[in-house]
Amino acid sequence: MNLRLDTTAESIPTAAYTVRRGVPADAADLASFAARTFTDTYGEYNSPANLAMHLTSTYSLAQQTRELGDAGIVTLLAHRYAQLVAYAQVRRGPPPPCVGGAAPVELLRFYVDKSHHGAGVAQRLFEEARRAAAALGGAELWLKVWERNPRAIAFYRKCGFVDVGVADFFVGVDRQTDRVLVLDLRDGPARTPS
Repeated sequence: MNLRLDTTAESIPTAAYTVRRGVPADAADLASFAARTFTDTYGEYNSPANLAMHLTSTYSLAQQTRELGDAGIVTLLAHRYAQLVAYAQVRRGPPPPCVGGAAPVELLRFYVDKSHHGAGVAQRLFEEARRAAAALGGAELWLKVWERNPRAIAFYRKCGFVDVGVADFFVGVDRQTDRVLVLDLRDGPARTPS
């Protein structure tokens, strides 16, 4: 269900968003939302064939059902009323060699619908993702972000992440370069952009 909001993102109070852990019953909504937000963010930079391969392998209903049922992955869904407007996924797993530390946890995905950029939902969702990473036993939170996504890089830096290197990311068969960023979770509360 798509709700049209009569207000601009800037006037929506952060408290108007709810964040909860996703469950397998959310797979269809998440698969659709995730494919749409990835396409909105990166579609113009990738060939239709590579984009289609990536969407099929990463955001299919079957894949999202598996991820939502995996105890090693925490999927957080942010809603405004009944509308999914953002999501994040954190997971345990091996980091790239440039990530040090004894207990790294990955911020695998973090997407906000464009109509909610600047409304505070990203900060709220990030705070919950940080808590989820700590609950998974993480001492460091790491992520990969496309080197040509300055808005996301700026957001993560404002949250306290530091750049530690690069890693490959594939969209279909197209190899792209991601920056690898790390946040020490032991440094106290998250810094969230205002």
